[in-house]
This record gives sequence, C-alpha cells and structure tokens, in this order.
Amino acid sequence: MEVTAANLEAMGGYLQQTLSQDPDIRRNAEKFLESVEANKNYPLLLLHLMDKDTADPHIRVSSAITFKNYVKRNWRVEEGFPDKIHPEDREAIKQYIVGLMLKSPEQVQKQLSDAISIIGREDFPKKWPGLLTEMISKFETGDFNVINGILRTAHSIFKRYRHEFKSQELWEEIKFVLDHFAASLTELFKATMDLATKHANDPKALKVIFSSILLICKIFYSLNFQDLPEHFEDNMKAWMKLFMDLLSADNKLLQTSDEEEVGLLEQVKSQVCDNVTLYAQKYDEEFSPYLPEFVTAIWSLLINTGQEVKYDLIVSNAIQFLASVAERPAYKVLFDNTETLASICEKVVVPNMQLRETDEELFEDNPEEYMRRDIEGSDVDTRRRAACDLVQALCKSFEGPVIQNFSRYVQSLLEEYGKNPTQNWKSKDAAIFLVTSLAAKGQTQRQGVTQTSELVNITEFYQAHILPDLNSPNVNEMPILKADVIKYLMVFRNQLPPVVIQAAVPNLMRYLSAQPVVVHTYAANALERLFVVKVNGVGVITSEQIQPLAVDLLTSLFGAMEMPGSTENEYLMKAIMRTMSLLQEHIVPMIPQLVEGLKAKLLLVSKNPSKPHFNHYLFECLCVAIRSSCRTHPEAVATFEAVLFQPFTEILQQDVQEFIPYVFQILSMLIELHPGKIPDTYMALFPHLLAPVLWERPGNIPPLVRLIQAYIHKGTDQIEADKLNGLLGVFQKLNASKNHDHEGFYLLNYIIEFMPKQLIQPYLKQIFLLLFQRLSNSKTTKFVKSLLVFFCLYAVKFGPASLIEMIDGIQPKMFTMVVERLFLQDLQKVSGSTSKKICAVGVTKILTEVDTMLSGDYAALWPRLLQALIGLFELPEDDTLPDDEHFIEIEDTPGYQTSYSQLAYAGKQDHDPLAGLADDPKLTLAKHLEKLAVRHPGMLQPLISSGMEPEARNFLQQYCQSANVTLA
Repeated sequence: MEVTAANLEAMGGYLQQTLSQDPDIRRNAEKFLESVEANKNYPLLLLHLMDKDTADPHIRVSSAITFKNYVKRNWRVEEGFPDKIHPEDREAIKQYIVGLMLKSPEQVQKQLSDAISIIGREDFPKKWPGLLTEMISKFETGDFNVINGILRTAHSIFKRYRHEFKSQELWEEIKFVLDHFAASLTELFKATMDLATKHANDPKALKVIFSSILLICKIFYSLNFQDLPEHFEDNMKAWMKLFMDLLSADNKLLQTSDEEEVGLLEQVKSQVCDNVTLYAQKYDEEFSPYLPEFVTAIWSLLINTGQEVKYDLIVSNAIQFLASVAERPAYKVLFDNTETLASICEKVVVPNMQLRETDEELFEDNPEEYMRRDIEGSDVDTRRRAACDLVQALCKSFEGPVIQNFSRYVQSLLEEYGKNPTQNWKSKDAAIFLVTSLAAKGQTQRQGVTQTSELVNITEFYQAHILPDLNSPNVNEMPILKADVIKYLMVFRNQLPPVVIQAAVPNLMRYLSAQPVVVHTYAANALERLFVVKVNGVGVITSEQIQPLAVDLLTSLFGAMEMPGSTENEYLMKAIMRTMSLLQEHIVPMIPQLVEGLKAKLLLVSKNPSKPHFNHYLFECLCVAIRSSCRTHPEAVATFEAVLFQPFTEILQQDVQEFIPYVFQILSMLIELHPGKIPDTYMALFPHLLAPVLWERPGNIPPLVRLIQAYIHKGTDQIEADKLNGLLGVFQKLNASKNHDHEGFYLLNYIIEFMPKQLIQPYLKQIFLLLFQRLSNSKTTKFVKSLLVFFCLYAVKFGPASLIEMIDGIQPKMFTMVVERLFLQDLQKVSGSTSKKICAVGVTKILTEVDTMLSGDYAALWPRLLQALIGLFELPEDDTLPDDEHFIEIEDTPGYQTSYSQLAYAGKQDHDPLAGLADDPKLTLAKHLEKLAVRHPGMLQPLISSGMEPEARNFLQQYCQSANVTLA
C-alpha cells in the first residue's frame, strides 16, 4: 500500500462508507479496513489523509479516529505474538505525528494527542527519547494554539503518574521528565500569567491563555502526585503565589451566561483546589506555611459561590480541600471552635446537601447518571459527596460537637417535612442524607457501611423515619424520597437487625413495579445486596424464606426490564443472578421460562453489546441455571443445548468479540457436565477452535484453553490424529508467550494425561526441544514452576525412566543438569496443592523406580533430590523472584479484565490427575523407599547419612514411622 493519490482517494472512500447509515455498507467498509490494517503504510495513509487540506473535514476527523483506534489496538506488542505494525511505519509515525498534530484542526488535534499518549505509554522515554525535546522546543514559538497542543499531549502522557504503582522504572521516567520539562513548565506558567494580566480585556486571547493555564495546573498535579519533586519544592513560593492569584481572579469575560456550562475560570480554580489539596494531604510539612492563607481563600470562595450547576466542581473540590485539612491532627486548631463548626454546618454543609432542581431533572431525564453519582460511589465530583466527606472528616476530631450541632439541623428539617410532607419532601431528603453522613464512619462498595457512630441510632431512625415511607402503598409518589429510603436500607444493611432485613423483602418487591427507573433499580439493587448479608457467616435471608416468593420476585424483575429505560438494566440482571443463585435447585421448575427470558435478552443485546456489566450478569444467570439443573439432572444438558446453540452459533458467526469468551466458557461447562460421549455438534466445532485468528485475541485464550481441555478430557478417542498437530501448534504459540505460557502447560498436561501415548509419541521429542529452547531463551519463575509440574506428570504417566531417556536423548547427561538447575533450585517454589502433589509423586518415582539413580553421576544427586522433596513437604513455599523478573502470577491474574471476563458461576472444578493414586505423598514416599531398599540392600542408609542434613533425615524418619516401614 504505497502512499499515492489513488490510495488516499480510496482510503477516503472507505472512511466515508464507515459513516454510512446503511449498516451493511458500514460493516463492509469496517471489515475491509480491518483486513488491510496490517499492510505496510496503512497508518501513514491515514496520517497523510488528515494532513490533506483539500479533504472534507469529516473525513479528516474520521481518519484521525480510525488512526487512534488502530494505535490503541496494535501499538503494544505482546510477547509471543507478531508485531502488527511494520518497524518502518513505527518510526515514520513518531517522526510525523507531533508536527502534524500541532498544525491540525482542533478535532483532529485531540485525536492525535490521544494517539501520542497511547504510543508514549509504550515507548516513552526509552524508545522515544526525542519526544520531550521536540515538544519543549515548541514553547518558544509563542503561538498558544501550538503551545496548547503540546500541553494537552503532555497532560495525556503524564496523567498516568497519578495511578501507576511505585517502581524504579516509574521513578526513572518521572525524573527524566522533571529534568527536561519542569523548569520550562514553571517559566511558561509565569509568562502565561503575565499575559493573562496584559490581555485582561481581550476575550479571545483570554480563552486561549486560560486553556493553557488549566493544562499547566493539571500537569502540575500529575508531576507532583508520586512524590514532591525537588524543582517544585524549590519553586513552591512562586507556584503558590500564582495559585493564590488564580483563586482570587474574577474576570467577567471568562464567565458563561449558561447556568450549567462550566467556564474556564471555574475549571482553573477547581484544579488549583485539587493541587493544594494534594499538597495538604501529602506534603503538609513543606506546605504548612502556605496553608492558613489557602484555607481563608478557599473558605471565602465557598461562601461567595452560587448554587448553579456550573459551580459544582469548584464547590466540590473546595470542600474536599477543607475536608483533607480537617482530618489532619496538625490542623485541628483551625476548626476547634464551636462558632466555626456551626458556621461550617450552616454555610457549607447544609446548603450543599440540599437537593436542587437540576438534581430532580437528572433523576427523571438521566437516571443512569443520577445512580452513578448516588449509589456507585462515583459522586466524588458532587457537592453532596464533598459535604458528606467534610462531615466525616470533622467527626474524626470533633465527633460529639459535630453530631450535636448537626442533629439540630436534622430535627428542624424533619419538622419542616412534617408540616407539609408533599410540599417539603426535600427537607426529609436532606435530613436522610445528613444522618447517613453522620452515622457512616467506614464504608465499602461491597459491604456497605462497615462502621457507624455510636452517637447515631441507626435502627431507631429507620423505624421512625424510613419504614413509614417504605410501607407507603403508592410506589410512585415522591419518587426521590422513595429512592432515599431504599438507599438507607441498603447502606445500613449490616447494622439493621436481621428481622428488619427479612421484613423489607416484600416491600422491595413492590417497588420493582415503580415507574421511575431509579426507584425500581434501587429496589433491585437493595434486594441483591440484602441477599448476601451474613451474620456469623450465615445468610440473613435463606432460600427457604425466598422460595414462596420466587415466582413473583423473578417475574417482577423480568417485568421491570420491560419498562422504558431499563431494557439493559445491569442492577435488575444482577438481582436476577443473585436470586437464582440463592434459590439453587429451587429454581429448577422455573428453568424453562427463565432460560427463554434470558435467551430473548441475549439475542437482543448481541446485536449491539453496549452494557458490559449487564452482559456479564446475563451470562452468569445462564451459568447458574445450568449448574442448578444439571447437578441433579445431568440429562438436562441437552435441554440447554437445544435452547442456547442457536444464539451461540450466531454470536460465533457474527464474531461478536465481547461475547465469544463467555460462549466458550458455557460450552466448556456443558461438555464437562455431559454424562457420555461428546455429541457430534461439538465435534464439528472443534477444528474451528484451532484457527490461529481466534488465538490472536488475548481475551479468548483462557476460555479457549479450558474448552479444549474439556474436549481432550471427555473426547480423547473422538479427536482425530490429524488434529493433534493443530493442538500442538496452539501449545507452541502459548509456550512462546510469557503471559500465556502457563495456559500452554494446561493444554500440554491434559494431552499427556488423557491422550494415548502411541498417538503423541512421534511429537514428544519436539515438545521437549521447544520447552528447553524457551527455558534457555526466556526463563521465568512461572515457566520453571510449570515445567517442573509437567516433568513430574510425565514421570507419573509414562514412567521416570522414559523422562530421563527423553531428556538425555536431547543431549547426553542433560538430566543431571535438569536435576541440579531446576529440581534442586526451584522445587520449593512450586505452589498449589495439586501441583505440589504431582511434583511429590513424580520426584518419588524418579528417586525410587530408576535403579541407575543410585549409581554413577546420579548417586551424588540422589540424597540432594530427596532432601529437596522433603523441603517441598516441610519448608515454607519459596516465593522470591529474581530482581529483573516481572510477570503476572497465575493466581494473581485479575478475573475481570476488559479483554477477558471470567464467569464466577462457570467455575471449573479442580482437576487432580492423581486422584486416588497417592492420597498422602509422604507415606507414598516412605513405601516406595522401602521397596527400593529391598531391591538394593545396604545402599540407601549411607547415601541418606552422608548426603542429607539432620533435619531432613528426622522428617524422613517420621514418614517411615507413620508408614510403618524401615529402610534397612
């Protein structure tokens, strides 16, 4: 694909088609672009198209978005997988992209800036050291459109320092950035602030200048997040003076007339509040001289800022600053005054806890956003959350006075409500929020409130002020208040008595029929959360209590999904999952209707998967249904296959990438649960599972490996010999990847365990060669642990003599090296009870079933290997890693990732290849040693006495006594 006028025109044509309203035209164009994106010069065509002034603006923007997504998908090269971008293209992109971004229109510039930050995440600074120098040189142009492009890019690259884990590599990168960038940023900040004064009456210039100031303030936050850099400590006085100037700045030209549109000045002040909050929290010793003046300035800002929505972020950040100061003992004196506390309560907390008209509009018009802020803990940028945090911060030092002070406001708010509930319901809303803030001292998303104030009686408030509203027969009146009382029950579920929790279930079921999305969603969420409440490890709500309500409850949950706005409501689907899980086998009579309902949803969402959590819970529901039915009725597998094969086939044929890992997991479950041979429908699918394209996507690998394991386990004699080549090709690919090599061993171990030896015999030497090649090229602890388990499983299945012969057949006396460098050094690192058992039995067989181990070169190794085995039994697991090694432990791999979502209810049962063979490996060792001693009288004791440490000998003696054997 050369960069020619014809190719540019063709590319523009395909991009135009991707914007078509006709789904077929759009999909065909997208598929074509995907098919050619691996071609050399493909990304350069996109960049040149963006650079073409004569191209339509929407084509240039489309080209920029396509390029950014291409970079996002392909720039990172995963070990063991091919690089999808040609090396020359990589270099050309890096040379071309910064200059192109700076001269592009704003919409294109933003996309390219994002692309640079994606590339920077992988390549900066080691593979792209010139990026920073190129960027800094542009500061000297004095063109603020260019400067803003540079600052936006710098912000997107440095932003990740806010959440990266501390590491030597991170420190080195930040130091590199500070050494090259910090001084220029400080000078730019001073110069820009001077320009803001000079151009105070020029609205157009001010907008550009304050855009720069905002980005500078954001970059300051990122560069100071991990630690206080020396440069910023030395220049703190200059930065803090300019921050103070910004807090007091008041230029009408920067204000917006719209009540909701946030102006640049508000954004800048919000960021300054964030910056000084960071310093107050992390660097209080260095920052303490400046703190009192910031407290005064920010207090003044709060008192003088209106209730309009556009001020929400600035008010929220300003209150967060006060909260961060209030909770630190060193600053206690600033608040230790009754009048101050009363003033904070009256002027800051209560006004910002009041519900506003905009909140009501959000409740009605955008329920998802309302819930995101209110119950998902994502409301950090709301006034209410900030006010709540301030109350809790003050309670740490002044719990008694604060609660006494605020209780008066709660009382007066409730009295106000009592005078005219219909008109004054907002007063009760504020009262409930205030009580929740005062009572909740510790809270997690999973557990709800974990610690409460002893000065607030949770149950008493519930009985007096929550239950009456919950009992109200009209589920649709005063909906926000209804949502409040349901939320109170949910938040304090661990503090309320079990009898209260149990009694609430029928009420919550009624609210599933409420019209407002927030109300029926909160009811579903509350039910789901209550079903997992435990007291002393026992569920407060049992399946027996729910069984009589089950049909009504599940019908109501499915019914709520028919209401406008809840078609793909993740809380409703999660509540269905939790209800089915709680009921277990009690749902069996309802399975046909449930599965039909779930299938209808699956067919609907597979056309356009847009709600990942909803989709995840939908598949979990299918797993619960399968597990609950097939545990007691194995023949029910066929019923599920009849219902699910049609949607599953469509998902695989349409290549719905988000759903394919889920389909593989459920197919694995169905095969594993099959009572007999694998049906032909599955066997017809098997060859397609070996197609390389499926293994290109990392998210497919874990569920695909499990699915193929199921095939090997259940259908060994149904897998044709010619398919073994494809299976080993998959193993070879996984073996080459540090991230997925353990998955390769999962496959290999099943091949060794279940497939006939005569079938795999021709391939064994090649397998061992591949393993040793990987060991010498790229050794990691994870690989060595997996390799030791494989060697030992091989010794158990095919005999230890066969293992030694195979390894020595590659290179004479190589088995000696394997024992010295792998078994003796790393056996103690093997983790997991099944893996340890396999290694114990495998090493026992090597020690006791190969007579040559007692003679020649092996004789010196024999006692040391026996001691290593006793170390595996008795010593703590060795979890040390070499300093230069970094990899993901199998056990630590997160279950939920964007690329692969493991289904909890599709969990695979642990497989023990030695089940029934060696229940106690220590006794097995003793008995095998006895047989060896009988075959070679007088040989063992001298080796044990001279070659093993006393402690190991003592343990061995204990094993022999327990097994009632002697090693004479």
